[in-house]
Amino acid sequence: MKDILKDLPKNAKDKQKENKKFFAKLRKNPPRHLDLQMQELHTEEFAQTNCLDCANCCKTTGPLFTNRDIERISKHFKLKPGVFIDTYLRVDEDNDHVLQQVPCTFLGEDNYCSIYDVRPKACREYPHTDRKDFHKISDLTIKNTAICPAAYNIVEKMKLRMKV
Repeated sequence: MKDILKDLPKNAKDKQKENKKFFAKLRKNPPRHLDLQMQELHTEEFAQTNCLDCANCCKTTGPLFTNRDIERISKHFKLKPGVFIDTYLRVDEDNDHVLQQVPCTFLGEDNYCSIYDVRPKACREYPHTDRKDFHKISDLTIKNTAICPAAYNIVEKMKLRMKV
């Protein structure tokens, strides 16, 4: 996994132009059953990919915390939302709540998440490759190919399968 993660940013950068062109075509004319096909690719990839072997998303990026996330996680810690925010979060340039630092405070050395059952929505849905209206999040998907080996593999398989 270390070698894959080491090469991933370069591999994603090498494919970036090709991916942007592919997604532009996909946005113009999305295949009829795109979401179903993406669901299949996502399921196939995660049948052979174990996030606990990697956790690169948790080590290199921080999720956005919605108000619901803050309420749920604060309750889990038996903290007032304001105390949770002051302790763990900051407001970014888009005025969103994000982690004060990465790697994620809640990530253990064994790559397990200490708040897995109450984790933010952004974490639950990452890398967003099974999301409805998938063609609308191409910029995010391209960005995620440099972070998540599974997202990279899904996009590569998608290009082969969907000759747009």
